[in-house]
Amino acid sequence: MTRLSIDAERLLGRLRELGQIGRDADGRLVRLAGSDADKAGRDAFVAWLRTAGLEVAIDRIGNIFGIWKNGANADAAPVLLGSHIDTVIDAGIYDGCYGVLSGLEVIETLKEAGYDPARPIAVAAFTNEEGVRYAPDMMGSLVHAGGLSVDEALATIGTDGTVLGAELERIGYAGPQESGFLKPHAYIELHVEQGPVLEREGVPVGAVENLQGISWQRITIDGEANHAGTTPMSMRRDAGHAAACVVTFLRGRARASNTPTVATVGAMSFEPNAINVIPSRAVFTVDLRDPDEQRLREEEAALAACLEQLAAAEQVAISVERLARFEPVIFDASIVAMVEDAAQKRGLTSKRMTSGAGHDAQMIARIAPSAMIFVPSIGGISHNPREYTPEHDLVAGANILLDVVARLTAR
Repeated sequence: MTRLSIDAERLLGRLRELGQIGRDADGRLVRLAGSDADKAGRDAFVAWLRTAGLEVAIDRIGNIFGIWKNGANADAAPVLLGSHIDTVIDAGIYDGCYGVLSGLEVIETLKEAGYDPARPIAVAAFTNEEGVRYAPDMMGSLVHAGGLSVDEALATIGTDGTVLGAELERIGYAGPQESGFLKPHAYIELHVEQGPVLEREGVPVGAVENLQGISWQRITIDGEANHAGTTPMSMRRDAGHAAACVVTFLRGRARASNTPTVATVGAMSFEPNAINVIPSRAVFTVDLRDPDEQRLREEEAALAACLEQLAAAEQVAISVERLARFEPVIFDASIVAMVEDAAQKRGLTSKRMTSGAGHDAQMIARIAPSAMIFVPSIGGISHNPREYTPEHDLVAGANILLDVVARLTAR
């Protein structure tokens, strides 16, 4: 099976075509979940599924599945491939889309070669992986895995005041299938690394063996607004200063550690947000990640202690809202080994690695043996229009996915 290869031009052509869907007036790629641009991207994907002769199924949260059932074992649990096609604001063209379109390409290649799989093979495009418009991220796969009820997810209010369920209805992707209807035998997600490791080390393939735990919190600090010129520094209850103390605490702690812990404050707002007024309120997010659950808990505890001490020292009130919490994921060792073996047989080196980003695979790993394949991201850049992976790496990754799927479905 290693002699069989995907149709490179078909895969790359679809990547380019999908990458043009959802461009705004400034040329930015913006395909947020439930939007008109999302509908256009979904329509293109469904058309490709139908052209490939696949059965198309859409569930209530809008996850799209293209299913190839072949022969006597059509009712067996399928090997599932996939990722997402929603994007961040001003995105690149590879994040998520590469995994979805490669999954479709693998199925088409096997079909055209007359391959007779022992079980169905399916490809999924999960809803709202990015979480830009609706929280939490990885929503569609989380619902599919049973970690969030579909009704709760559909009731989610977006950053623009819309309701996800209503938007899915509006764009025609509130499907009839119950969430979780498809129970996979295994799940594999091919993805660009979104980090610098593979390029830096000159390794073309990442065999992803685990994925970091993620802790998202929103912190609100309430102080007192007052005149910026007449209020002595010693008499201020400055919410902005307190927020800055948290930012420097998190960065200092992470940089001083010899662990892979990372900490990010990605969004912040002040009230009243005036140049000559001491901030009365600061609201900001904290993103903590670590591949070890115990260390992640220790970082959460350290942040909580910092906030308690800060509230007393600065005479401010601090409240914390948990936005998302996902434990680290250990991927299936046998599938990870298959990725390594497939790379070796293709004459490629590979590296076992941790995913620093969250992916749909971490949700589907709750219900099926799962793993991921990474290909290099030039400069480690992602969530950015300069996101880029060379074509030969894209093709190589898809061929490794092809080999692993063939092995998982061999008779």
